[in-house]
Amino acid sequence: MRILKHRKMDRPRAVNRKRHADNAERVKIHVAKGDTVRVVRGDDKGKEGKILRVYTKTGRVTVEGVNIAKRHRRARSAEEQSQIMEFPAPIHASNVMLLDPKNGVPTRTRRRIDEDGTKERISAKSGDAIPRVR
Repeated sequence: MRILKHRKMDRPRAVNRKRHADNAERVKIHVAKGDTVRVVRGDDKGKEGKILRVYTKTGRVTVEGVNIAKRHRRARSAEEQSQIMEFPAPIHASNVMLLDPKNGVPTRTRRRIDEDGTKERISAKSGDAIPRVR
């Protein structure tokens, strides 16, 4: 009598579910889209700019005017012209610091829950609230 080595299952195995959960996990990032930040490490150290996009899966952010990369683009039609495009590439979120709105210096943030239950960010340097830019 032949013994079946592999059983066919109609549901995914727990191992696959765990792997998917790990891949879909998001990184907690201290800055959000629209915040003004200063780069504290890397080639563009000292530059300031606005956050254009946040990548929560990889923990990276795209900052306006920082980490400029070049991409060669071919003309796709006869009237279009080939060009070298410049665009900001993502950098890791740990390399940027949020700027204090009061005096424009880099600061860490704290959280405070208001009376109405909304969370707001507080500057560690000045103690002022940092408004959310949407």
